[in-house]
Amino acid sequence: MSWKQTHIGEFVASGQIHIQTGPFGTQLRASDYTSEGTPVINVRNIGYGNLRPDKLEYIPDSVVDRLKIHVLERNDIVFGRKGAVDRHLLVSDEQAGWVQGSDCIRLRILSGPIDPMFLSFVLRLDSHKLWMLNQCSNKATMASLNQDVINRIPICIPDETTQKSITFILKRFDDLIENNRRRTQLLEEAARLLYREWFVHLRFPGHEHVAIKDGVPEGWERKTLGDVAPLNYGKALKQDDRVSGPFPVYGSSGIVGTHVKALVPGPTIIVGRKGNVGSVYWSSEDCHPIDTVYYIDSSRCSFHLYYALQHMSFINTDVAVPGLNRNLAHSRSILIPEQKIYRLFEDTVAPMHLQIDLLCKENVALEQGRDLLLPRLMNGEIAV
Repeated sequence: MSWKQTHIGEFVASGQIHIQTGPFGTQLRASDYTSEGTPVINVRNIGYGNLRPDKLEYIPDSVVDRLKIHVLERNDIVFGRKGAVDRHLLVSDEQAGWVQGSDCIRLRILSGPIDPMFLSFVLRLDSHKLWMLNQCSNKATMASLNQDVINRIPICIPDETTQKSITFILKRFDDLIENNRRRTQLLEEAARLLYREWFVHLRFPGHEHVAIKDGVPEGWERKTLGDVAPLNYGKALKQDDRVSGPFPVYGSSGIVGTHVKALVPGPTIIVGRKGNVGSVYWSSEDCHPIDTVYYIDSSRCSFHLYYALQHMSFINTDVAVPGLNRNLAHSRSILIPEQKIYRLFEDTVAPMHLQIDLLCKENVALEQGRDLLLPRLMNGEIAV
């Protein structure tokens, strides 16, 4: 099979690809955002071909109508202009109709020989990510992407039949990963709803026969977080000092890499201290929480505590750099059930988390398999 070496700009010049920058600040203002409505894709929501749904923001229909040229369509490719310039989102059917954020650049294939999904897989190659970082990096400022860099992105494409054959193979991995991710979300939501039913609405098994005084069922008690599970400081681990290994590295946005050594044994609960203040993560395995988070010793961890922390309204104590004050967090109140209800909740939720762990491990294996195949398919080493 023959492959053509070219660059994105060739297709832009011929009108086969259109590039659209995000709406200017005067077009999409902070006051436009609402608690629900149409989602807006910002840099933090862009993964490696996929969506990162955490902290999506929304705008009402009236604002969407005003920003029609920024409404996304299926198979659009969205880049972030600042920071993570090596990432992109391939817009799915579900995300069609969402709006491009002001810190993003959209690429839309209108016609021609490039399959959007094939291009998305090209953009996931390590060689491409390195190229983007090299082109956009500036030691003095945050990495910045513009239309000129996008035009210069080098791509090597085969005929359309070969493109579809390659994407068919790789998409099977992505479909399995997405299916596992959805199953994980359903299990997590089921556990959250159970916690809310028992410990927020106080409709726990046998609640009809338990007296409640001042919001506390008989035999239960309120304690402070500091008494129940003191927060420990994570330890700094710079990117340059990390050696890829079996142990996840946690920051306030979740897993940010891996390392050959763990700082704490699992299970542990991680709480965001800087940046994503009050974020809460459960790690069933040994891990390394860095200095942007707190962690809770495994001897103090429980599923009840994990979901209780998610219901706490932690307050940001620093306007300039978001931060969670440890003493303030320790003063937060937590409702401790009597032992029988506590054990019943733990025994009910534990199998859910076991299944979540298995699905996550399966996804890691699927991602590794896909990423091993990806360069070999793209350089023609494996014929299709």
